[in-house]
Amino acid sequence: MWLMAVVGMPLMLASMVAAAQSPVGRWKTIDDETGRVKSIVEISQAANGTLSGRVAQVLQSDRGPNPVCDKCSGTRRNQPITGMTILWDLKPNGSEWSGGTILDPANGKTYKSKAKMLDANRIGVSGCIAFICREQVWQRE
Repeated sequence: MWLMAVVGMPLMLASMVAAAQSPVGRWKTIDDETGRVKSIVEISQAANGTLSGRVAQVLQSDRGPNPVCDKCSGTRRNQPITGMTILWDLKPNGSEWSGGTILDPANGKTYKSKAKMLDANRIGVSGCIAFICREQVWQRE
């Protein structure tokens, strides 16, 4: 019994640390230019391990309290940003997630995306064109 406790305790602690390092949850998006909190994005993980994120709440917008994606194309055009999936298909790749896509509702453009946990309460989310990337650090809500 004592041996099981000694062996089991580190495994239990390791699983708790891993869970704390998960990107799944609600995140405050921080504008990398102004430092202001812009929205709350809820990241979820599908059964196949990919991540997606949808805007749960818009907190700061130059276009009023209920902005629409007027610069988006296709089915997202003129749709409310609240509830919109803006991050999708991020696949686990070692210590980060990559190969996904992120939408910037401000300009309607999509970018290749990657994300990496910086610590239990911060995640770096990048949108990239070729090898040029722009990263925002989001904070856990």
